[in-house]
Amino acid sequence: MSAFSQATPQERRNFWLLLLIALVILGAGIGLRDPWPSDEPRFTLAAKQMVESGDWLFPHRGSELYADKPPMLMWAEAASFELVHWWRLAFMLPSLLAGLGTLVLLYDIGRRLWDRRTGLFAAGGVLLAFQFAYQGQRAQIDPLVVFFITAANWGLLRHLLAPPDSGASANWPMYWIGCFCAGLGVITKGVGFLALLMTVPYAWAAWRGWNGVARPGRGAWWRWLLGLAAALTAIALWLLPMLFAAHARDDNPAYAAYVKDILFHQTAKRYAEAWHHIHPWWSYIPILLFSWLPFSLLYPGCLPRWRKALQQGEARVLLPLAWVLLVLLFFSASPGKRDVYILPALPMLALACAPFVDELLPKRWLRLAGLAFIALLGTAMLGLGGYAMLSHSPRVARFVAQRELADGGDALWWMCVTLGVAQLALVATLRVRRAMWAVCGGMAAMWLAWGYWGVPLLNPSSSASALMAKVRSHLGPGNEIGLVGWVEQDLLMLDRPAVDFGFKQPWHKQFAQAVQWQARAPATRWLFVQQPAMANCVERSKAIYLGHANQRDWWMFRANALVPGCLPRAQ
Repeated sequence: MSAFSQATPQERRNFWLLLLIALVILGAGIGLRDPWPSDEPRFTLAAKQMVESGDWLFPHRGSELYADKPPMLMWAEAASFELVHWWRLAFMLPSLLAGLGTLVLLYDIGRRLWDRRTGLFAAGGVLLAFQFAYQGQRAQIDPLVVFFITAANWGLLRHLLAPPDSGASANWPMYWIGCFCAGLGVITKGVGFLALLMTVPYAWAAWRGWNGVARPGRGAWWRWLLGLAAALTAIALWLLPMLFAAHARDDNPAYAAYVKDILFHQTAKRYAEAWHHIHPWWSYIPILLFSWLPFSLLYPGCLPRWRKALQQGEARVLLPLAWVLLVLLFFSASPGKRDVYILPALPMLALACAPFVDELLPKRWLRLAGLAFIALLGTAMLGLGGYAMLSHSPRVARFVAQRELADGGDALWWMCVTLGVAQLALVATLRVRRAMWAVCGGMAAMWLAWGYWGVPLLNPSSSASALMAKVRSHLGPGNEIGLVGWVEQDLLMLDRPAVDFGFKQPWHKQFAQAVQWQARAPATRWLFVQQPAMANCVERSKAIYLGHANQRDWWMFRANALVPGCLPRAQ
């Protein structure tokens, strides 16, 4: 805080203004929606079951153990609920805090390595990037892993780099903190160790005698090893209790399978032999160009300046830039690719760009590119809204029916029109001279409109809250419900006890077990089934069609709707 207290009043105001803007943008829509698929309901369901069962070591998805991801996000959501006691806020709180924390750390390392204005540009560039704000408004693992990897990079860079001519030596406590955060990243999504790759370009820069490299001192090998110990300590906070608890339950093979799955199948095997999201090696190039707009408009101006800085031996540019390249190479080498995998690279890329933003902002080509981007976005929104309201398109009608939107979805289309008009008005009013403010205002308008207008309209169908409200309306006192072919949002939004027959188990086996369960108390037991799972074994005239939600059709029925002796076949 001593370094921050030296800032001028204007610099302090700029920092707090950026943080306030980030809070408004990343917090848009919190409390107005429930978890949306594909990942949010899964993690929130596991967190809810942690709170209800008291078992925080082993996440569950219904009656099954959930081994696809380490439990860090689920712990964070469960802990948030224990604080606020409202799931609509609790499930989003970790992402909001992680996003804000990422920006604060990025600002801090930028002002330490360069100056406060550079820190503001680095944090502001990340906030502008479409993918960062979008993920910051989602309750997925990625905002949390971005925070831990950025925290690790923050600690490592404070140790490895120093401003030129400062005479600063290596900061070993910061190095150990960075390694510890990398370990926390490992138990968040497994890839936290990538932060440690920052030592690779550092070793090169130190060998070549580049500017800005901190001096580690002689005989420091044991201090380097303490960093590895710090990372392993963070991992052990979860790993050791989990292994001991699984061993204590060795009478249940599900726990041994959980250990094997989460330590091997979901890590090394998932990377080397990915079984989904298969894409070519170049798939991340469009993400860098388009998903990180409008920040990515800076690339053409940064490229020659990066080249000049590297020619001058500037380690403050080399380390974050080379680390980004190593991360891209790592994920490109795996056959399985998703756009969010490379999101942790965005803060360091912004840090490498930030020192040159002051020089680039007055450039006419950059201002025109920013205006063109917002104008294109506004035109697309205006055109979409107008087309949906005036065209009577069957595709639009189908979307409205599936989402069960009132009045032909007019409220949603008016949102698009209003947003488009606002963005085009910003372009027309601010023009080239104030293009930066047009870009910032246009992006802010988009996220605010989405969070406070679009989200409430789409929540009933996206979250399955409307679907499960229909289910509850048909259940009388003392009735029980069994789930077949269900998805996580169904059990989460049902908000009452239910029986499931496995999640990963094939549907025909779930259905057979459900029929046996229902037969033991046919007067009080209902089955809730996804349409393909019941095949032709249910008389539709005696069942209740609940509607279409999450791209699926759903039914519920009593035992009298079953076709005698019929069971679905394996698919």
